Amino acid sequence: MQGHAPFAETPIGVVTHYWSHLGVAGVHLNAPLDVGDRIHILGHTSDVEQVVHSIEIDHRTTPHAEPNADVGIAVGDHVREHDTVYRMIELADMGADEVTM
Repeated sequence: MQGHAPFAETPIGVVTHYWSHLGVAGVHLNAPLDVGDRIHILGHTSDVEQVVHSIEIDHRTTPHAEPNADVGIAVGDHVREHDTVYRMIELADMGADEVTM
């Protein structure tokens, strides 16, 4: 059995809304986000880890979102308002000066 690489997590936003019929979280970002980034959404009863497969701003698909953007992200499980969104970065991909846990 293969082990998982250790990750560092950096907070990048907060869930502002969840549309259960679409499986989409509205997120206000305080850091950039790209399609392909691995995220962790964590709250009192939420704990979802996934890769970002799509980002929408104003109903338009985009590969990148800047800080202060309000975006829609398809999520694999129920999340809730006020959940924190973290970017997960493999420690092996980080420089020594970037490592914070």
